[in-house]
Amino acid sequence: MRRAFAIFCLVAFTVVLAAQSPAGPAAKSAAAKPSDTAPTLPGVIKNLPVRKVVLYKNGVGYFEHAGTVSGNQKVAIDFTSPQLNDVLQSLTVLDEGGGRIAGVNYNSTTPLAEQLKSLSLGMSDDPNSTELFQALRGQRVEVTGAPGGVISGRLMAIESRTEKSGAGEDTSGNSVIDKFYLTLVATSGAVRVIELTPALSVRPLDASLQGQLDRYLELLSSTHSTGLRHLTLDALGQGQRELRVSYISEVPVWKSTYRMVFPQTANGSAIVQGWAVVDNTVGADWDNVQLSLVAGAPQSFIQPLSQPLYTRRPEIPIATAAQMTPQTHEAAEMQEPKAQNALRQELHGAYSAAQTVTVTSASAVPSFGVAGMMSSGAGLGSGSGEGYGAGIYRASDAMRQGDVSTNAFDDYFEYALTQPVTIHKNESAMVPILQQELPAEHVTLWSERENRPLRAVWLENKSSLTLDAGSFSIFESGEFAGEGLLDPIHPGEKRLLSYAADQAVRVKVTARDSQRTLHHVDVRKGVIIETHMDVASVTYSATNSADVDRVVLLEHARRTNGWSLDEGLKADETSPNLYRFRLPVAAHSTATLEVRERGPEQRRVDLNSNQDQTIYLLDLVKRVPDALEKLKPVIDAQAALADLDRRIDLSKQTEETAAADEARDRDNLTALKGNDAAKRFVDELNRAEDLLQTTRKQTADLEQQKQTAVEKLNALIAGLSFDWDVTVK
Repeated sequence: MRRAFAIFCLVAFTVVLAAQSPAGPAAKSAAAKPSDTAPTLPGVIKNLPVRKVVLYKNGVGYFEHAGTVSGNQKVAIDFTSPQLNDVLQSLTVLDEGGGRIAGVNYNSTTPLAEQLKSLSLGMSDDPNSTELFQALRGQRVEVTGAPGGVISGRLMAIESRTEKSGAGEDTSGNSVIDKFYLTLVATSGAVRVIELTPALSVRPLDASLQGQLDRYLELLSSTHSTGLRHLTLDALGQGQRELRVSYISEVPVWKSTYRMVFPQTANGSAIVQGWAVVDNTVGADWDNVQLSLVAGAPQSFIQPLSQPLYTRRPEIPIATAAQMTPQTHEAAEMQEPKAQNALRQELHGAYSAAQTVTVTSASAVPSFGVAGMMSSGAGLGSGSGEGYGAGIYRASDAMRQGDVSTNAFDDYFEYALTQPVTIHKNESAMVPILQQELPAEHVTLWSERENRPLRAVWLENKSSLTLDAGSFSIFESGEFAGEGLLDPIHPGEKRLLSYAADQAVRVKVTARDSQRTLHHVDVRKGVIIETHMDVASVTYSATNSADVDRVVLLEHARRTNGWSLDEGLKADETSPNLYRFRLPVAAHSTATLEVRERGPEQRRVDLNSNQDQTIYLLDLVKRVPDALEKLKPVIDAQAALADLDRRIDLSKQTEETAAADEARDRDNLTALKGNDAAKRFVDELNRAEDLLQTTRKQTADLEQQKQTAVEKLNALIAGLSFDWDVTVK
């Protein structure tokens, strides 16, 4: 509601100001904007035409203006405010006739918050009703529409009151509403409190205040319009010269789309037609420009260079002299330390680096391709320079194949049309970039990850350019057959492009088998490494219910770490993670394919004295009889150590039993002290103590024997060396 009052009051003030403003011709002339009356300077080139446009996939475009200047001349180019940030960041100007650029100027725009600071109203760019009337406090105003007629006086305050009403309810269930009231001190000295209603009108009587409000509304209105920025370059030189101005600017991303047309009679190829969808939204016509489309994303960003920035400075209070007052002074007990100056000044040396800039002529800049890919200023300061290449398509006739020049550089590739292109502002166009017959084969693609067979085209890029990522459509026998997406396809690459489901083909796995054969055993210092040769096979079955033959392309997961296909089996195509096998299937028939792979698998076992591995060693000896001679001492040593562990456990159990009996007999003897029955427990206590001592000695002897056995086993393990291969008999 407060915002509604603010809007209402601002509109009312505007109407009052319009009624009081001069209406004569002189006033109209004074109100005219400087841009409406500024004379056109002689010799200024208002529109330096765009001659070259390079569009990138990261949403930026490189633009080059070119024109002729004579003598000392000013050149003007208009941009929008959003464009200007990119222009200031990448602007490059070349005067190719030996001239120089004295400076580049543009009209600046102060941020709204800073412009509002110049007004004495003290309102923000989004005021409410309270803030508006707070700005008018103390000012003389005239109020109409209030009870009692017109009231004149000074506005003292505005306040809101919550009153009962039927418009809403508070938390206690009572209907409440907020109402606003103005406190006015009339000319007579009377204080009036007036409710703000739609019928109430408040008019400032101070003409300067009216001007402030008008200026405030004008600044708010200016923020809703995007004005042009006028960039002016001072070209100094002699005679007629060619001037080139280049920069980058944000543009819509250009898109690639392809058509693949198959002939009525299959011949193993298709006509591939490529188009680029280009949008001109920069606000200027592209008349007969050299258009290039680059599939690459050079790093680019936006900095608000065109916006004036204000830094915050510390506010230091003004020093004032203290007034002298009578003081009393205490007697000194000790000397006061002198005050230390805490302020330390730092000296900064100025470092100046001289830089020499050499501007080359057009003939000194390298060109690429048949028609010359780069002009003299094409890459300076804009990121487009030599940063693209790797496949340049230049069609003298946009729909004719063969006019191609290649240049490998980095990961960029370009489609550059030698014929000029015209795209008016706020218009889009489809630009032909390719038409060429390429090898293409129809196949049915199947993968176990996706059980539904897909119709696909196996396309081989035998052109000298890279096909950019985009959409494609398939046409067979003059009819639409499907569409899909393709990733970039470099020259020489072959790529599968699926476009529809194949409902006539069914593929399934009919059998799986695996075998493992020990191939090699290596024993070194207690480490046994078994190398097995695994053989895995998968059998695929494909059924074709169509009236025509099919070529089914089976995708089989590829194993790494030394695995390979069986001898005599070769994949038609291999990717990092897949094998692709071609399986022809006649109409109304079934075909099968067995894929066999073999590869090594290793098992590692660490021999040590802390673990009984006798069972494993005995099993290994059964599988590798040649290892018995080397492993038998270790097996015997581990068996002896295991027997010692068993005997130690039994001895400790006996020791624990004897200790328990000895403790029980001692407790009984203590309880029956002085009784005749105590003599029997004395004999039992003696026997228990003798057994305990004997068992403890036996356990200690066994522990010593175990220590010796462990040392012997470790020595045998450390000296163990054996190498066996399945081919060695």
